Amino acid sequence: MSAAPGKAPGNAPWDDRVFIIAEAGVNHDGHMDKAFALIEAAAAAGADAVKFQTWLPGEIVGRFSHKVDYLERTTGVQESFYDLLERLRIGLEDTARLKAACEAAGVMFMSTPEGFDTLAHLTGDLDMAVVKIGSSEVNHSAFLTAAGRTGRPVILSTGASTLDEARHALAAVRAEADPPVCVLHCVSEYPAPDAEMNLRALTTLSGELGVVVGLSDHSLGAEAAVAATALGARVIEKHLTLDTAAPGPDHAASMAPDDFAALVRAVRRTEAMLGDGIKRPRPSEAANISGIRRSVVALDALPAGTVLTAAHLGCKRPGTGAPPDDLPRLIGRRLTRALQPDEPVAWADVEPAGT
Repeated sequence: MSAAPGKAPGNAPWDDRVFIIAEAGVNHDGHMDKAFALIEAAAAAGADAVKFQTWLPGEIVGRFSHKVDYLERTTGVQESFYDLLERLRIGLEDTARLKAACEAAGVMFMSTPEGFDTLAHLTGDLDMAVVKIGSSEVNHSAFLTAAGRTGRPVILSTGASTLDEARHALAAVRAEADPPVCVLHCVSEYPAPDAEMNLRALTTLSGELGVVVGLSDHSLGAEAAVAATALGARVIEKHLTLDTAAPGPDHAASMAPDDFAALVRAVRRTEAMLGDGIKRPRPSEAANISGIRRSVVALDALPAGTVLTAAHLGCKRPGTGAPPDDLPRLIGRRLTRALQPDEPVAWADVEPAGT
């Protein structure tokens, strides 16, 4: 089965605002009722998309594949990696039901394809709008090229990779097509330690690769997502669970619905705060300028006709008169009207030079 033919690149979902993905992943524990509940929770929290994972029997691992450390910690050693994936797998027909549920809830459906056949099914049969490639595929160039060939926007995770590996993966995605691409910084540990998040890698990826960047966030809390947004991330992916204490591989490193909703609000508030980068007075502060700045004022009562000296003038609030930097040029000018103590001195209050 080949992937769906390429579409003409359109607007990427991260063009207008930070694109927030609720990573349901396998937190449904293989149960459709939990998967549907995760969709509803993500929609209620304000996520833009809900992402699952799709694979076929034997597509990811062989029967002799071993669990990585965090999987042994969270799921034990008795159940094999192969059997774990089989237990958590959602079939293709049920995946179509998940897409329909996402559409009904008003969120984008996404699912990470774990092989060529599932890529073809998701982009062809289900017409999935955005392709998310997991960090495990960063060195799988043929698969990355197939994902790029679909023409759909591609989100590429780069957990546990070097800059050169990320560059090579990006080139593979673009080998035969030029879809919109967002490269995600990621730390492939669950949960990821704060001291290893290395969020400054976002600016490195952006500068070195010349692409839109985002964060696949495996840390605890919302802080990394907020900081990443401030550093320019246009995509935030965060695991969502119905119960952080539930047994399973990802629950403990995920967010409960209320916390996820708080993360969404924090990201939205942060991106609103970032602005356009142009340093200029903002509308909310314009009315305060005259109240917080100083201007030249009369230090004493001064009758009309007074020739101003340095002893007559000072600089105090409000800033409705001549600015402080004009004070030297006011010396020697003659007042055209009387001034009270502390009254601002404007240029209209003095005779023109040479009169």
